[in-house]
Amino acid sequence: MKQQHGRTLALALGALLALAGCAKHDMSAESAAVAADAVQSPEGAFLAYEHTVQLQLPGKDIAPRVKAVSDACQSAKFGDCAVLNVSQQGGDTPSGSIKVRVAPKGVEPLIALASDKGEVTTRNTEAEDLAQQVADTQLMQDRLKAEHERLLEYQQRKDLAVADLLTISQRLSEIEAGLQQANRDAAQQHRRIDTQLVTINIESTNSQRNRSEIGQAFGDSGEIFTTSLAYLIRIAAGLLPVVLIGGFLAWLVRLWWRRRKKQ
Repeated sequence: MKQQHGRTLALALGALLALAGCAKHDMSAESAAVAADAVQSPEGAFLAYEHTVQLQLPGKDIAPRVKAVSDACQSAKFGDCAVLNVSQQGGDTPSGSIKVRVAPKGVEPLIALASDKGEVTTRNTEAEDLAQQVADTQLMQDRLKAEHERLLEYQQRKDLAVADLLTISQRLSEIEAGLQQANRDAAQQHRRIDTQLVTINIESTNSQRNRSEIGQAFGDSGEIFTTSLAYLIRIAAGLLPVVLIGGFLAWLVRLWWRRRKKQ
């Protein structure tokens, strides 16, 4: 009877642990989904988001990590993505950085890939409201399109003078150039709204930087010693004439004083 009761209790505890694990997994997945959607632009808003992340990794992992983020972006692993800038620095204190423009759903996975087994020291997210710029560009497009249509209709008149036709043709060319520029501005604005700019800066860990600074200090000790010795030699060379002349004058004064005492 006791054995049966013990088995029943063990089964109940196992079921509770399994349910707790499932609940924890669901909560983690839900949290990740919320984090990925946290900074998406609301419907009808014109917000351009920018993220700046500062990471620390062991020096040997920085270059492979920058390459991994670049490859993930170029292969569209987390959605539409474009690499804008990549830089790396070797030596005793290696570092690297990468700047990408990625779809909102890819921001968090990309940052998670970059910071895997590392430490996020700082992170900043800001948004620029482009509503006024979008409205101004749309207004410019509508105005130019309306003027372009009116001039095309006016150009069809048969009683126009040659000079008027030339003037209209010149104005149509100006309007078309303005429309092309307005369309480029609109495309750039919507690109900034539909995607987000992510800048990831990676530095070596504090312990590695401290060791590098100590090693650099030992390496610079010889140069510091020679520089200090050179300053001392310059000071001695500058004081030597003063000492010699002063000693000679003191000897003359002393000699004159002895003669005067004898007299």
